Amino acid sequence: MTHSHVTINRDHWNAMASDWAAEGARAWASDVPYWGAWSLPEHDLRLLPEDMTGMDAIELGCGTGYVSAWMARRGARVTGIDMSEGQLDTARRLAAEHCAQMNFAHGNAESVDRPASAFDFAISEYGAAIWCDPTVWLPEAHRLLRPGGRLVFLGHHPLMVACIPPSGADCERVLHVPYRGMNRQDYTEVSVDPGGIEFNMPVSDWMALFEKIGFSVVRYQELYAPENATEDAYGIPAEWAKAYPCEQVWHLQKRA
Repeated sequence: MTHSHVTINRDHWNAMASDWAAEGARAWASDVPYWGAWSLPEHDLRLLPEDMTGMDAIELGCGTGYVSAWMARRGARVTGIDMSEGQLDTARRLAAEHCAQMNFAHGNAESVDRPASAFDFAISEYGAAIWCDPTVWLPEAHRLLRPGGRLVFLGHHPLMVACIPPSGADCERVLHVPYRGMNRQDYTEVSVDPGGIEFNMPVSDWMALFEKIGFSVVRYQELYAPENATEDAYGIPAEWAKAYPCEQVWHLQKRA
């Protein structure tokens, strides 16, 4: 069954795929991975294994594919899955320009056409992490991983979501959305960047879901804007994000 948010988000990202091509090209050209709204460096965050030689890796909601490229350069055999044909066109073009060997497939991270226990490592920077239903895509990620396999995903911090006004204006130091029961946010009628249908939950709900599925939490990170940041990023004021976490990263392991 295709849920409404899948179709809405596919159409949303196809409509603006060209707007993200230049940013994708910049990330593909970088030998050093960087993450999130503030381009925080990999050597500080450590989202990827340093050596991925011989690993089978999948990026869930790969967009323009730059995270897939970074994993391939570390030695992994990489598959990237995305629902947006427009985003995948950019990913394949950039892969050809960089002579990169990886597999990009059109598909939904909530239902991946790959066998169970096919991957050692899975990652989502935004992508599935916020535009897919966590009660659906996380069990699917668990199915795809081998016992002991790792999943890392980065997305908005729920506190940031709680501080977005109903108008979709920049987040502010006022709580607008109830934290308790937070789940599905519909930004299709307001100017949230990048928008669509997004998902998030309180931290305790995330942890309860991981336990139910069969993931152990290895590490949890709350990300802030760097102290030298001066400009807003995707509707997040720099001064807000220096004081409050705007993003979170979960590092999970599939229990044997």
